[in-house]
Amino acid sequence: MSDWIETSWSALGMVLISALAVYAWIIVLTRISGLRSFSKMSGFDFALTVATGSVAGAIFIAKDPPLMQGLFALLVLFSMQMAVAAIRRRSAMVEKLVDNRPRLIMWQGEMIDTQMRRAKITRADLIAKLREANVTSPGQIHAVVAETTGDVSVLHGHGDVALSCAILGDVIGIEPYRHLLKD
Repeated sequence: MSDWIETSWSALGMVLISALAVYAWIIVLTRISGLRSFSKMSGFDFALTVATGSVAGAIFIAKDPPLMQGLFALLVLFSMQMAVAAIRRRSAMVEKLVDNRPRLIMWQGEMIDTQMRRAKITRADLIAKLREANVTSPGQIHAVVAETTGDVSVLHGHGDVALSCAILGDVIGIEPYRHLLKD
């Protein structure tokens, strides 16, 4: 029982040294790999964030992996993210394989049930997101998009503002409404 509560000063010192080293290393890697390192632009980006947290946590409080092995694991994770990002820029096929596409789940105040099912979003989820976006009535909603990150974007406002093809052109489910978009 005492092993669970007590520890040694040397063990606490190692946690401190590990924490400082990991923190500094993550900052260096983030500066090298760029702002996208911890974005949620794709599932791959999200996976990097979760894996980085997992590796960092393991290094802080466990003897295994050793500090240098953990720092190397972080280097490998960030290198993989940079490599996939570079390949995605050059190959539409890889981009399509790695990235999800946004999905239209509501148009002009009407929920699109088939697209909501495919996005795995319930009516209650959507209504919560509408409240979060300060929507007070369905008539304010131009479109709602389930983004590649799992976020929900609510395009709303007053009046007959035409939505741009540049904003919604790549969204799954926009096809029946494409003629209503402005170029």
